[in-house]
Amino acid sequence: MVSHTPGFFARLLRHRWLEPDATKTVPADMLDRLTQRVAASERLHTGEIRLCIEAGLPWSYLRRNATPRERAVTLFGKLRVWDTEHNNGVLIYLLLAEHAIEIVADRGLARHVPQPQWDALVARLGGALAGGRFEDGLAQAIDETCALLQRHHPAVEGAVRVNELPDEPAVG
Repeated sequence: MVSHTPGFFARLLRHRWLEPDATKTVPADMLDRLTQRVAASERLHTGEIRLCIEAGLPWSYLRRNATPRERAVTLFGKLRVWDTEHNNGVLIYLLLAEHAIEIVADRGLARHVPQPQWDALVARLGGALAGGRFEDGLAQAIDETCALLQRHHPAVEGAVRVNELPDEPAVG
């Protein structure tokens, strides 16, 4: 049995209060703009960027006091971000209940970009998230991820580009 501290109950309330409707915080027009930004980004490199926005963690994660990073890694697999031809998919995960963002890069990009560089990128987004400017934070994450993908996996002129993952954010 997991020991539940007073912090656990505050976290549980935060996650259950926001769940299950992230659409109040993330309206359709914002999703459209983010979709367009991902699509435009992917014309500049051979990587795939996948956004995932969740209101709160599932009960099984809360019960064991899991981190947003653990959830992001799970979704990296469930959303098949790992399954791109060049192993250069990137998941950008936003957990609204904690104003937390996580970035998980597949091995094709991770071998060029060390984890401290990803951590610094996430830290730079903290101001936007703390202020509730989720679209600004996600747009910045897309742009900075795009720049890294352009540097390490640039688009090949004349090559036919296959879009392997949906450009639309997964919202849950």
